[in-house]
Amino acid sequence: MAAREHPDPTDDVALRVGRRIRQLREGRGLSLSALAARAGVGKGLLSELESGRRNPTLASLYALAGPLRVTLSDLLGDAPGSVVDGEGARSRLLDVRTEDDGTTVEVYTLEHDPGVARRSPAHAPGVVEHLVTTHGRFRVVRHGADGDEVHDAPQGRHVSWTSDVAHSYEAGPDGATAVLVITTPRA
Repeated sequence: MAAREHPDPTDDVALRVGRRIRQLREGRGLSLSALAARAGVGKGLLSELESGRRNPTLASLYALAGPLRVTLSDLLGDAPGSVVDGEGARSRLLDVRTEDDGTTVEVYTLEHDPGVARRSPAHAPGVVEHLVTTHGRFRVVRHGADGDEVHDAPQGRHVSWTSDVAHSYEAGPDGATAVLVITTPRA
């Protein structure tokens, strides 16, 4: 019996996310140039993402989610198990659901290599993030207009914040893993 080739799950994510980005961009009547400018990414990068030729990173997806007015899980196609991997940080969508009041709840696992920091742009007003560190230590910084608000999140600790401003997650010297829950109120 011949060995069966399995498609690379990263490729599946890249193609699915690329189609979704294009669909959302076109649905909003935006050109590649317009979306790239609003997201602060290069037009070439956006083109490669849409065609599935480049794997999306958390940074690029968060940059695009804001101008498209969608959640990260919307870009991932609400597919539990979807993984975004790059730059020493990995995120896996575990679950996404819409509550009776219209609030979207996304549940992810995060895994950062030692010392890796990831900055996320501001989300929509009212979005709240909850992080529970399951291994190592995260330092979470909310970058507000009145200065930085720093939360230390060692293993077993829960922190939450309103993520309507830029914020970052930095793993400690041993790396870190966590469960991240993002609640987004109905628009």
